[in-house]
Amino acid sequence: MPSAASLRLEIEHALEHRFPSALTPSQQTIYETVQTGIPAVDDQLGGIPVGAVTELVGQASSGRTTLAMSIVAQRTMSDQVCAWVDAEDAFDPESAASSGVNLERLLWVRCRNSSSRVSASTNHSLKRVPWNRLDQALRATDLLFQSGGFAVIVLDLGDIAPEFGRRIPLATWFRFKQAADQARACLVVLGKASYAQSSAALVVECSRHGANLSGGTVLSGISFEVNEQRQRFTPKVVSMRKPPRSTWSAGMQWITERCK
Repeated sequence: MPSAASLRLEIEHALEHRFPSALTPSQQTIYETVQTGIPAVDDQLGGIPVGAVTELVGQASSGRTTLAMSIVAQRTMSDQVCAWVDAEDAFDPESAASSGVNLERLLWVRCRNSSSRVSASTNHSLKRVPWNRLDQALRATDLLFQSGGFAVIVLDLGDIAPEFGRRIPLATWFRFKQAADQARACLVVLGKASYAQSSAALVVECSRHGANLSGGTVLSGISFEVNEQRQRFTPKVVSMRKPPRSTWSAGMQWITERCK
């Protein structure tokens, strides 16, 4: 019985004249990248791609928001303008400022429930409210791309249930992918799961690694771990040896303020 390799070779020879691209791996796109501001993460990822969609996925307290804030901080410190589309109105400006974000160069888009569209029935209301906020967030992201001028747009769907996030049409993600490329902007999507599928150039899984204690009792920071799930691009500067996953720490705000 012929092996799988020989069967593949036979099929390729049969199709190479009729379909030259059949069974040929697609070439990865080379993107310019920007640094996240966290050395351990940058060593692993090589940065995040410009003009593409990056997804940071993980559960609550997994470090995805802290990583996104670090990315925005790097851009705003370079006098670039960023936007944060907050689908659940959960963004904390004080935490962002303590992470180095220049709030004067950050547009905060807050999505809220529209009372006129909520049904009187409690069960029906719970089903419609999340999608109502999602609809606002997606429309706002479209408008931001149309207006242009943003280096990073963060679409924060971190508190949206995955069943609602998966209802976002693939055409929407493809449109965001094209818009990010034309605007030369980074679209960073935060979520509990990956929603953009093939439209995402980079998918990073975030998780909590452990707690850092000072003096054995005082919480001084939290360690996080990032794992590259999928990468559909090639950085311009490629590291020869990339670790499979990286661990990094974020200090507590009260520790930072006490040290000032």
